[in-house]
Amino acid sequence: MQKLNFPQYQFRFKNTENKIGIFTPLRKKFVILTPEEWVRQHCVHFLMNEKKYPITLLNEEKKVNVNGMSKRYDIVAYKNNGKVKLVVECKAPSVQITQTTFDQIARYNLSLNADFLMLTNGLNHYFCQMNFKEKTYTFLRDLPEYSVL
Repeated sequence: MQKLNFPQYQFRFKNTENKIGIFTPLRKKFVILTPEEWVRQHCVHFLMNEKKYPITLLNEEKKVNVNGMSKRYDIVAYKNNGKVKLVVECKAPSVQITQTTFDQIARYNLSLNADFLMLTNGLNHYFCQMNFKEKTYTFLRDLPEYSVL
């Protein structure tokens, strides 16, 4: 797999019927290793190791209802009170981050109401902080570390 713009992490792999699997600590199982999954697992480790997000407050690949349609988010981080702190949308490295991909995560956030958004293709990372009162968002240079506040 392609080298990504994340720190280097140790992953567990498994080969079953000529398909490579990567272990996901959030789902506690091996999933087929695709370019997007490669980015997602790097992002999970980035959130846990670099940004100190507790594994118990992270979730991946779950359904969310967006405008009456069932969609799947990549990663969500919760606050201790159960509200969503962060939504992450992961794309394969070959997928360019465009306004269309940003609009996708923004639509998800209409239902999730996260404080922060992260959009990544593993090579480029974009971070936003939401301001619901002003109905705006601000791009950030980096994602803040997790805190209980």
